[in-house]
Amino acid sequence: MKRIAIAGALLALTGCVQVDNYQEVIKHPVPAHLAGYWQSKGPQSKMVSPEAIATLVVTQEGDTLDCRQWQRVIAVPGKIMLRSDAYYNVTSKLDVYPLARNGATLKYDGMELQKVDRPTVECADYLRKNPLDSQLP
Repeated sequence: MKRIAIAGALLALTGCVQVDNYQEVIKHPVPAHLAGYWQSKGPQSKMVSPEAIATLVVTQEGDTLDCRQWQRVIAVPGKIMLRSDAYYNVTSKLDVYPLARNGATLKYDGMELQKVDRPTVECADYLRKNPLDSQLP
């Protein structure tokens, strides 16, 4: 019992964000510099393969799509949450990833993404069939 209490206290001190119910997450609009299409460039250690591509779509209203592709497309919708002046992407699978922009690079889930004009063809096809709630950038 003490171990659980200590682990809980450590998590609270490290600033980890936990979400138990996706429906209760309040979607937050993002500043213009975060809205748009973000994509991995080159190999990323967090991806399955050097050929894998990660795309993150962020609308101004705070809807997101985490779209990763290698041999198939895995796309997970989400929404932006603001907590203590930090933005997080909360996916419908209850994954929580901080967003940190550093110049032209967005750090997301251990990857470095760069802003692009449009998502990959595969992610665009997914968006066409499964539109986000708010307008795309």
